[in-house]
Amino acid sequence: MKDKFSGKFIVLDGPDGCGKTTQTKLLVQWLRQKGVDVATFREPGGTAIGEKIRQILLNPDHIAMSTAAEVMLYMAARVQLWTEKIAPALKAAKCVVLDRWLSSTCAYQGCAGGFGIDHIIKIAQDCLDKPWPDLTIILDVDLETAAQRLNRGLDRMEQKGDGYHKKVREGFSQLAKDRAGFAVIDASADIQTVHKKIIELVEKT
Repeated sequence: MKDKFSGKFIVLDGPDGCGKTTQTKLLVQWLRQKGVDVATFREPGGTAIGEKIRQILLNPDHIAMSTAAEVMLYMAARVQLWTEKIAPALKAAKCVVLDRWLSSTCAYQGCAGGFGIDHIIKIAQDCLDKPWPDLTIILDVDLETAAQRLNRGLDRMEQKGDGYHKKVREGFSQLAKDRAGFAVIDASADIQTVHKKIIELVEKT
């Protein structure tokens, strides 16, 4: 198992409220129990520069921020995380597991924000050595279920309306369709059921 996941890059992604943070923690725990050397980081964030960018991006006071500015800030934080943390971890034969990655920017800013998924992918290809993980698992959930799970103060991105978040969900679905290295899971079930589905996918990687 340790050799199988050596140098692998796995991402769990999906709309706000899909449970990806919880499921990422469970996956990391499961991998470590199997003896896998795992590295996990916050995205956006995970570096001193990335954390400052995160504060700007998610601050509800910054309502004037354009979609193009969002794209560039998310990508800047991502490039810094890749350079400082992810690339060295993969080179050290660790398994990197993240909650969010390029797929989020494609769904949120690319689809819902109207910037264009293809444009975002082009920027990523110009900036990142490895834009896509070995496996991206999209946790799909309907808006009503997602809203019920967000029982806390909402950040700037989460405060955008239902119409925006409906397009986000469509963006994730569009991105995963016929794209290698992607899988979609119904995340409306209970935590353990979803976790088992994730493990089944990961074991096939």
